[in-house]
Amino acid sequence: MGTHTQGKPARKPGNPRARKPSRRPRRLVDYPRTGRRGLRRWLPSWRQSAGVLGFSLSALVCLFGLVYASVDIPDENAAARREANVYYWADGTQMVSTGDVNRQNVRLSEIPDTVENAVIAAENDTFYSDSGVSPKGLARAAVNMVRGQEAQGGSTITQQYVKNTYLSQDQTVTRKVKEFVIALKVDRKKSKREILQGYLNTSWFGRGAYGIEAAAHAYYGIPARQLDPSQGAALAALLKGAEQYDPSVSAVNHHRSEARWKWILDRQVAAGLMKPEVRGKFTTYPEPHKESRTTSLGGQTGYLVDVANKYIKQHTSLTEKDLARGGYKIHTTFEKDKVRRLQRAVEGVLDRDIDPKKRAADKGVQVGAASVRPADGAIVALYGGADATEHFTNNADTTGVPVGSAFKPFVLASALENGLRAPAGRGTRATRWQSASAGSFYDNDGLLQESATPTSSPAAAHPTLRQALAKGGNATYVRLGKDVGWERVRRTAVASGLLESSMARLERTFPVGTSTPSAIRMAGAYGTFVSRGLRHDPYSVTKVVKGDEPVDGLARPGARRALDPDVADETADAMRGVGMSAVDRPVVAGRTGDQDRLRSAWFTASTEELSTSVTMFRTSPDEPQLLPLSGVGGAKSQHGNVFPARIWQDYVK
Repeated sequence: MGTHTQGKPARKPGNPRARKPSRRPRRLVDYPRTGRRGLRRWLPSWRQSAGVLGFSLSALVCLFGLVYASVDIPDENAAARREANVYYWADGTQMVSTGDVNRQNVRLSEIPDTVENAVIAAENDTFYSDSGVSPKGLARAAVNMVRGQEAQGGSTITQQYVKNTYLSQDQTVTRKVKEFVIALKVDRKKSKREILQGYLNTSWFGRGAYGIEAAAHAYYGIPARQLDPSQGAALAALLKGAEQYDPSVSAVNHHRSEARWKWILDRQVAAGLMKPEVRGKFTTYPEPHKESRTTSLGGQTGYLVDVANKYIKQHTSLTEKDLARGGYKIHTTFEKDKVRRLQRAVEGVLDRDIDPKKRAADKGVQVGAASVRPADGAIVALYGGADATEHFTNNADTTGVPVGSAFKPFVLASALENGLRAPAGRGTRATRWQSASAGSFYDNDGLLQESATPTSSPAAAHPTLRQALAKGGNATYVRLGKDVGWERVRRTAVASGLLESSMARLERTFPVGTSTPSAIRMAGAYGTFVSRGLRHDPYSVTKVVKGDEPVDGLARPGARRALDPDVADETADAMRGVGMSAVDRPVVAGRTGDQDRLRSAWFTASTEELSTSVTMFRTSPDEPQLLPLSGVGGAKSQHGNVFPARIWQDYVK
C-alpha cells in the first residue's frame, strides 16, 4: 500500500510558467504611460488631464486669494489732486500759473439722469449689475503685455474710477491687477451711486477739465445740471479720449466725435436707457463752444503758453493730458520786455491807423508776429492776437495766410544754389547767372541776361533780380522760379526752415508766395540768411521739471547746414535793398509788394541779433476765406502792406 504526500505538487525543474513573476514598483505619475505604444504613450489620460486642470485652478484661486488679501484700498493719489503748471520767462521770473485744478465736484443728484445714462451706455452698460470688474479686460492686458504692447484693456466704470482716484495712469499688468482687486473691494464697500459720482468727478474730458461740471462749462458754458441728453452724449464721447474726440481740434476729430455721439444715443435705446421717440428728437450734433481760457491766460500769455505746450508735446513723451494734471515747472525762451514791446508796436499801429468804425474795410483786421534769435532759434517774442481768452487762434503760429513776395528770397537762394543757366542756343548773350549783384535780368525774349552795371539801359527797361526782389516784379520771379525748377525752390525753402506742410501746390505762381508758413517759421528761416546758411529751428522751451526730475527730450536744437555760406551771403546782400533805415545796422528784409494780389501783407526783417516777421490779414466769422486788404487804413495804404513794416519799425526802435 503506497503513501500519499499532502500539499502542492512539486514544481518540475525547468518549467518557467511555474515561477512567480516579479512586479515593478508603481510610479507616482504614470507618464509616459506604460502599456501604450506610439503617440498614445505620450497622450495623458482624461484622469491626468482633469487632475492637472484641477490643480492649476486651485493654484490660481490660492494665488488670487493671497493677492486679494495683500492689496488694500489705498489713499487717494496725487493725480486726483492735480497741481498747477508754472511757466517762467527767459530771465527765470514767473510768467503765469495755470491754476491748481480745473475741477468742481458735484453730487450725482445734480447731474441729469440722461447724462448718467449716456456715460453708462458709452463706457459700461452692465455697471449696475456687474461686480465692478472685467475679467476679459485683465486677460487682454496680460496678452498685450506678452506681445510687447501697452497693457490696456476694456475696463468697467468702477475700474476707471479706481485708476483715476487711487492708482497711477501707467499701462502695466501690475497696475491692472491692482486695479482689478481694488475695484472688487471698492464695489463691495461703496454703493454704485457713490462710484458713479466719483467717476464723473474725476474723469478727464479735455480742455483742462476734470469732471463733468468743469467739462460742461468748458464745452457748453453751462453747469452740468443744465445739460440736455444730446450734450450729455457728446461729453460722454470724450471719455474715450479727449485728444481724439474734441471736435474743435480738427475736422477729423469733429467727424469722429459726431459718429460716436450718434452711437451713444443709439446705444442708450438698445440698452433700454432711452425711449426711441426721445432719441428721434436729437438729429443735429450739439456743437460745443470754441475752447475758452482762464483769466490768467489773457492777453498774450495764453498764446505764449500755447506755443510752449505744443513744443513740449512735440519733443517729449508728455501729452496734453499729462500737462493738464499739472505739477510741471516750464522754463521758456520768451523775453518779457520784447513781448511787451512787440505788443505795444502792434496795438500802436492798429489804434493809430485802423478804424473799423470809420471804414468798413478795416473790420476784421488781424495781426500776427514773432521774433526769433538767429544765433540759436530761440523764440523771444510773439503777438498772437488781441487776447487769448477771446481770439483763440494764435496768429503767430497759424498756417493759413499766403506769404506773397516775402517768399522770393528762397527763389533767389535756390537759383544761386543750383547755378542757374539760361537755355542753351537761345542767344549769344545768355550766360550762367551767378551773382545777384551783377544786374541779371530777363530780356524781351525771356532770356536771362547779365549786365555789367545794374543801371544800364536794358536793366532799366527790365527790372533786375535784385530790383524785382525789393520793389516788386512778380513776373521776373515767376520766370526765375520756372527756370530754377519749382521742386528745387521748395527744397531750398524747406531746408531754410519752412515746414513742408505749409508749402503750396507747385504751379506757376508758387515762386511768388502761395505757400502759407507761420510768422514763427518765417522769422526762423530768414535767420538762416544772416547766419551764413546755418539753420536753427525755432524753439520755445529750455527746461521742464516735475518735482526735482527734468523731463527728457528738450535738448536745444543744433545748427544744420541749409545753404552754402556764399549763397546765403549773396541772398542776404540782395535783401538789404528791401530793409528799412530804422536801425543803425544792416537789415535783411522781404515784404509783400503792390503787385501782390493775395489777401495778406507781410514784412520780415532780420539782423544778426533778431529776426522778426509780421503778417496782417482780414477775417470774418461768416466768411471761410480771407477778406481783401484793399482800402485797409485808407486809400494811401494800397493793399495794407505798409502796416507790417510800420509795426516792425516801431518794435525795433
